[in-house]
Amino acid sequence: MNGILPLWKPKGFTSHDCVMKIRKLLKTKKVGHTGTLDPEVEGVLPICIGEATKVVPYLTDTTKIYIAEITLGISTETEDSYGLVVDTKPLKQEFSEDQLKKVLNQFLGQIEQIPPMYSAVKVNGKKLYEYAREGKTVERHTRTITIHHIEMLSYTPLDEKGNQTVQFQVECSKGTYIRTLCVDIGQALGYPAHMSSLVRIQTGNFKKENSYTFDQIEKAISKEEVDLLLSPIQAGVDHLDVIYVDVETENKVLNGQKLPRPKPLPDTNPFRVQYKDKLVAIYQFHPNNDQEIKPVRVFRH
Repeated sequence: MNGILPLWKPKGFTSHDCVMKIRKLLKTKKVGHTGTLDPEVEGVLPICIGEATKVVPYLTDTTKIYIAEITLGISTETEDSYGLVVDTKPLKQEFSEDQLKKVLNQFLGQIEQIPPMYSAVKVNGKKLYEYAREGKTVERHTRTITIHHIEMLSYTPLDEKGNQTVQFQVECSKGTYIRTLCVDIGQALGYPAHMSSLVRIQTGNFKKENSYTFDQIEKAISKEEVDLLLSPIQAGVDHLDVIYVDVETENKVLNGQKLPRPKPLPDTNPFRVQYKDKLVAIYQFHPNNDQEIKPVRVFRH
């Protein structure tokens, strides 16, 4: 079985939990996920099966779209609603729609982020959340991430505690921490803040409306129709440019051979190599020979 299963990850599951459950359901070991979602977050989590596991790094690199909610006036140690409260500051008055939109727009484009202490980023071979659970804070390097689009969806009036919530949609690059984005938006508004809700509605070309719950997957298995839920491997690398080859060159590709640089050059590096509509391999420019391209992944369907 080869293909990509667009899973709608439920709350309460880690991404690893989802992989283990799919392995049991499909009775196959060759399964991988394409980007970690925190246990309390639900949303699109493409699961790669069989030969499709070869495209995991390329699908992980795609942009993601989330719907998030910020609560202004309260910050927590984990930057979400599951951590201990570390600061409170009731709002003096609620922010208007124009004020909120203006601040959100300040985060468009390339921005710097510092990974949160409660994250899986490693420092000196140890995950940050392991330091955090020991009560330690370590120095973290900033990361450059990209916010491609950010849009306010709704906001609430002040509640009785002087807090205000703001819901927004954001399209962002790999490596973006939405929790940290929420905290930084709060700082720009002058108040402590945390991410009170998060849903991932798209990863690459995989969207909420095309994803399947575990119940739907189990029903498809019982009807022996699970193949109907799988997207082709190519769907995971559609964002890469493509060059087409003839049947003779396809055989060379399947044997892992280097090829002369094509003309015109593809716009991305790496890029797809296809025979008609069939994905045969992913190639890249040869790092030491500017007259050749070399295979990175070969797909033997």
